[in-house]
Amino acid sequence: MAHIVRGNWAVPYNGAIMKPIIYTRGQALPGILEQRIAILDGAMGTMIQRFKLTEADYRGDRFKDHPKDLKNNGDLLSITRPDVIRDIHEGYLASGADIIETNTFGATSIAQDDYGLGELAFEMNLASAKIARAAADKFSTPDRPRFVAGALGPTPKTASISPDVNDPAARNVDFEQLRAAYYTQVQALTEGGADLLLVETIFDTLNAKAALFAIDEYFEKSGERLPLIISGTVTDASGRILSGQTVTAFWYSVRHARPLAVGLNCALGAALMRPYIQELSRAAPDTFISCYPNAGLPNPMSETGFDETPDVTSRLLREFAAEGLVNIVGGCCGTTPDHIGAIREAIAPLPARSRRRDFFYKEAA
Repeated sequence: MAHIVRGNWAVPYNGAIMKPIIYTRGQALPGILEQRIAILDGAMGTMIQRFKLTEADYRGDRFKDHPKDLKNNGDLLSITRPDVIRDIHEGYLASGADIIETNTFGATSIAQDDYGLGELAFEMNLASAKIARAAADKFSTPDRPRFVAGALGPTPKTASISPDVNDPAARNVDFEQLRAAYYTQVQALTEGGADLLLVETIFDTLNAKAALFAIDEYFEKSGERLPLIISGTVTDASGRILSGQTVTAFWYSVRHARPLAVGLNCALGAALMRPYIQELSRAAPDTFISCYPNAGLPNPMSETGFDETPDVTSRLLREFAAEGLVNIVGGCCGTTPDHIGAIREAIAPLPARSRRRDFFYKEAA
């Protein structure tokens, strides 16, 4: 149902007034985003690659006899090599990140089924959230709190696009399977200590809607209510996500979830992402805007797999901030703690993007 806004209340077009959202965690975030641009962390996967881990590192003792290869299953490292994940989190926090993401981009049962580990989804997400929580608490101070974002990735399957070019009606996953997988992930992330939830790298809005449904279902059952960030990904110069929507259409498809912020990440570097962040900032004046691009385009010859150095990425995101486009900035694939430190320094003097009308979810006085 579409809504208009009156003061702090969301009002459906039929005139009924919805209650404002009262957060049970992360209550300080809206106020922080009003005052300054917050810093999100950078890449997890490309940082893991720098450790040059072996198959044995991924397996540990527990999975030494597992029948499938486990190398590059980065989410599993929260169980088998938590020290690696902790070190990455702490590197970003030391560089100035306000928000760190859990190591759970591929930790749904659907994604883990590819490795024969789908039944470990809850344990994997719980462990990841606890590692991030401990790291954030280590760096938090009363005047500079640090937050944990429970990361929900898109899964390797899509509910609205056929995997078979010869059968447009074919699907390899349905809404209910996605909902159930995301519910497990949300529950574990919340129980593990996440302050907010981040539905990210959305290339199929139907997958995202399943995640949003599961989040709302968990909130209703648990009584918890965490801030929510929704982040899509524009895959090419068409300015559309993979399932066909423009950035504006994408926003109107997910606005009912009343997120803390909406944004874009991954796929494109900052230079190519700029027109789409501009479009989103115009389309969503009543919420905060997040942006965490890749470090340019892929380059397999680079140590991180991407070309942009910290000075380039930080300069581009500073331009976004100077234009008044963003409230949260960070990095995606190929970015490092050095990138995040440079971004923080570059945007520090600049004000956050101003909203042009009352927040539709702001807490009641």
